Amino acid sequence: MDSLSQIVLGGALAAAIVPAAHRRAALLAGAALGTLPDLDSLPIALFSDNPVTLMTVHRSFSHSLFVLPLVGWLIWWLSKRFGNGRVAASPTRWFWAIQLALVTHPLLDAFTVYGTQLWWPLKPAPTMWSSMFIIDPLYTIWLLIACVVAWCLPARPVAGRALMAGLVLSTAYLGWSLVAKSMVDREAERSLAAMGLGDAPYFSVPMPFNTLLWRVVAMTPSGYVEAERSVLVDDGPMHFRGYPSNVQALREAAAVPAVQRLTWFNRGFMRAQVRQDRLVLSDLRMGLEPDYNFSFEVAERREGGWHPVPPVQQPWSAPVSGMAGLRQLFAAMWTRIRHPSPEPLRSTLD
Repeated sequence: MDSLSQIVLGGALAAAIVPAAHRRAALLAGAALGTLPDLDSLPIALFSDNPVTLMTVHRSFSHSLFVLPLVGWLIWWLSKRFGNGRVAASPTRWFWAIQLALVTHPLLDAFTVYGTQLWWPLKPAPTMWSSMFIIDPLYTIWLLIACVVAWCLPARPVAGRALMAGLVLSTAYLGWSLVAKSMVDREAERSLAAMGLGDAPYFSVPMPFNTLLWRVVAMTPSGYVEAERSVLVDDGPMHFRGYPSNVQALREAAAVPAVQRLTWFNRGFMRAQVRQDRLVLSDLRMGLEPDYNFSFEVAERREGGWHPVPPVQQPWSAPVSGMAGLRQLFAAMWTRIRHPSPEPLRSTLD
């Protein structure tokens, strides 16, 4: 999730747990701890300029449920021994405030489609519950209000009530996102089965800034299919559109390390294209057809086979730009949320 959401979640949790007299300090500490796991990008960038590495190592060691509790314990112990006395005065509450501010960061990230390596150093595919877009104001606003109230009126009972209300409402919104996803997935599976794609790998993910309009992508033998679903108005089968992918080239290049790494990271949800004898892989989970946030040139065809090249990230052609583009995107999504249509959302932005 975005940094603001992580900051206010960490701050609200910590402030809700510690004694009222410590609330302002807990808001600051929780905000810092809620941001801490995302600082992994700094050491990664120091040791590698490989864009595939930068993408796939992010949200790994610093988001591990094996690592963060140990980090939390160390921070708690150091604060209790060398701090200003707050932690020593209420060690149990501060222990849980620190632990939860840290651990909830990767758990919240796991609700997005990017993928979070919760079990690092073990190597299961990154967790991607994909029920939330990376920025969703209806999740963040309740926590932000709670933190503002707790900062302005830290010792008042209303601060404690605001913090609990913010946490309950934001958590309820996460629950709603899972309900909406299950509704979309149920119809997607029915529609794909009717197309003879009942066993096709697929994913669903909400469109930007909401949980009412969803995008579903399924892999096929020759490429992939895509559809949108509004949980408010759409009824009946989903209308999937087909797109090609160079699955033969992807299969032939399967031994290339960057191909293997990306296949593990995104579970094979990739578009493969050959451009001037270079293999370019695009992560289908993030973006709008035909523009995807993460595309990498990873191999070169020569001497009858595919050979690794230093990965190069391709420029992202964002479907919208500037405030006018954002207003256009919001208008198009709001229209699609309220009106069923077989047309792709992307076409309304051209």
